[in-house]
Amino acid sequence: MAVPRILIVGGGYVGMYTALRLQRRLRHGEAHVTVADLDSYMTYQPFLPEAAAGNIEPRHVVVPLRRVLRSCEILSGSIESISLADRTARFQPHEGPPVTLGYDYVVVAPGSIARLLPIPGLADHGIGFKTVEEAIHLRNHVLGKLDLAASTPDERVRRRALTFVFVGGGYAGVEALGELEDMAADASRYFEGISRGDMRWILVEATDRILPEVGEDMARWTVQELRRRGIEVRTRTLLTSAENGHIVLDDGQEFDAETLVWTAGVKPNPVVAAGDLPLDEKGRVKATAYLRIKGTDFAFTAGDAAAVPDLTRPGMFCPPNAQHAVRQGRRLADNLLATIRGQTCTPYRHKNAGSVASLGLYQGVAQVYGRQMRGFPAWAMHRTYHLMRMPTFNKKSRILMDWTLGLLFPREIVSLGALQRPHEEFKFAART
Repeated sequence: MAVPRILIVGGGYVGMYTALRLQRRLRHGEAHVTVADLDSYMTYQPFLPEAAAGNIEPRHVVVPLRRVLRSCEILSGSIESISLADRTARFQPHEGPPVTLGYDYVVVAPGSIARLLPIPGLADHGIGFKTVEEAIHLRNHVLGKLDLAASTPDERVRRRALTFVFVGGGYAGVEALGELEDMAADASRYFEGISRGDMRWILVEATDRILPEVGEDMARWTVQELRRRGIEVRTRTLLTSAENGHIVLDDGQEFDAETLVWTAGVKPNPVVAAGDLPLDEKGRVKATAYLRIKGTDFAFTAGDAAAVPDLTRPGMFCPPNAQHAVRQGRRLADNLLATIRGQTCTPYRHKNAGSVASLGLYQGVAQVYGRQMRGFPAWAMHRTYHLMRMPTFNKKSRILMDWTLGLLFPREIVSLGALQRPHEEFKFAART
């Protein structure tokens, strides 16, 4: 009898945790597991703001799939389409011709991508905050602008360089802004002629409040804390244009900025629409409470790209966050194993434990099991919670070491801008 083939589309939270649990619980020769993803590593996104701020080495927030999933086949490239009808997927390696992958069971967990709006100049001048590459770029970019401002006598250039705009008041935007502003304020003492007050940091949010994940009291306190630090928080405000770095808001404000960070929402990875997967009105894969794709008994889904019923809130769906994705991955693996072995599956049920966010060193906000915290206790809980959730003892140890060294030594303030243009020096040498 042929060994069942399990194809996992996506190596993020759901994909990695599903594969890891299968690796631990599959009997020898019971199934062959293949994980296909554009990158051969999983990024622990809650630590991206700290990586951008220089509190954590960027390589320490990613988990190499080949090291963790040693019993699985890892394919680096993109899944271009998924067919349930003939149980195949079209895989495109980074180089070479596409390959058709057959499977007996499939896990569709490609995650999400940034949801951009048709705003003039946004695609050309904005940057997202979902990948470790974007976090590294943003850190180098911000420090590079401090370098520029400290080196030019042109007040217009200086003002433009020291203006930083973040669009989106959810956790991603607030944490990224809080950590980077704190880093820039700390670094400014090494740049002659630049102080914290010379920089302009602006948070733009379309709704009437930031941080919808926490209570209104905590959201109001966060706004007060950010404003105390000189950060402009603009709610009920839309970005209408960013052409040539000229920012236009719908409240009439216009100014120039060389930094525009877009964190205003996500949408399912477009691969879910390339095939015959059943989708809902938001483009998510329709799922049952057993994490099966509706209408199948061999296809599973979870995470940001899936509409998973929230059994703790009838009629609602699980929010697209890391807390649910990790737990869904484990439940999905157990249900997949039960399906292979002809056993009974268990529905996914998990009540949200709460949320934690960092606003820079020693500042945070948290709401855990209905209890609200702010300031240092919330910041400490944020670090403790996510350190515990970080996969592998290796990565936990390295992050803890980064934090320990951060207590003893100042942060690095070097902008490695040449990382974005590694061939410039070689081209210059060729011209001379």
